[in-house]
Amino acid sequence: MIAKLKDSLINNLKNSIGWKTKRKIVVFSVDDYGNVRLHSKEARAKLDQAGLKVYSRFDLFDTLETKQDLEQLYAVLDSVKDKNGRSAVFTPFSLPCNIDVEKMEADNFQKYYFENLPVTYHKLSKEQPEAYHGAWELWQEGIAKGFLKPQFHGREHLNLFVFNDKLEKRDPELLTALQNKSYTSISDDDYPTMSSTAALDFWDVNDNEKLKPILVEGLQLFKEVYGYPSNYFTPPVYQIHQSLFSTLKENGIKYIDLGLVRKEHQGQNKYKTSFNYIGKKTNEGLTIMVRNIVFEPTEDRGLDWVNFTMKQIERAFRWNKPAIISSHRVNFCGHIDPKNREIGLQTLQKLLQEIVKKWPEVEFMAADELGDYLTNQRK
Repeated sequence: MIAKLKDSLINNLKNSIGWKTKRKIVVFSVDDYGNVRLHSKEARAKLDQAGLKVYSRFDLFDTLETKQDLEQLYAVLDSVKDKNGRSAVFTPFSLPCNIDVEKMEADNFQKYYFENLPVTYHKLSKEQPEAYHGAWELWQEGIAKGFLKPQFHGREHLNLFVFNDKLEKRDPELLTALQNKSYTSISDDDYPTMSSTAALDFWDVNDNEKLKPILVEGLQLFKEVYGYPSNYFTPPVYQIHQSLFSTLKENGIKYIDLGLVRKEHQGQNKYKTSFNYIGKKTNEGLTIMVRNIVFEPTEDRGLDWVNFTMKQIERAFRWNKPAIISSHRVNFCGHIDPKNREIGLQTLQKLLQEIVKKWPEVEFMAADELGDYLTNQRK
């Protein structure tokens, strides 16, 4: 009973404060696109044989999006239209770079190297043509047709402080993952303030100076890879120190995704808690956006995801808030197990159908469009 009351209080709180609109706007903010976590089914089998743990569904199913993943996603998005006749749209928070495993292997895994996403796709289209031949071209088609509007999620989805330390120590987990062209099932127990996949985690606050050029380069490469500059940023695993905000602002970012209740690491395992809401401004002039809906259809929480998500959307609309739906690519990945993708896409289609049925006046938007609308309304 207490847990339900607490949940209700939090859900109402996150919708009661901040910018409001009478329009029924739905945004899908979906993390981790462009990132190679698991190379293939064969790679997962070899990782299992080597004893690398499966910590979550990401370690089991999260692969770079295949041609089939994208084709089937587009079909679902195109099957439902809003009041303006527009298809549903994903804002994939995406990475322009991945680990250059071949170059690292040639160097006996002595140093970190990265490659641009089109290079990754070119390699995979040769190694696994059934899954990846034509996938990068399909990515570009999805952008052109308005199914996808990618935004920045970092240069790559890994923490270089953890990565380089493990590399120097010849960590068997890391080396085994890299030898299988993957970056998954990596433990980070020895790093109390850093996750192996949280690119902007750190131990000492001064380490953020080393992260600034990585962000700058990542934004430049995002423009090269995806064809336009990003103005919206979601930090990997939601972790970022405010000292990096000015770098983002100076390099074209206008909007930043942050959690409702944010525990910001101050260095040396000390944290500061702050509260956020849609439309809040940082001192640097970034507009904070807060996701107020959760949709993770392949995560087993013992609930009906369509019903659960619809209730969240209803609550947002009741408070005159846009529905900013948080999700992850893993829900729509079928390279390892097509059943995972089938569950994710079937649930997504049902959700979209229920949304337009309940709210015929609904409008689908990309995340940056919502940010621009909010900005224009304030002028």
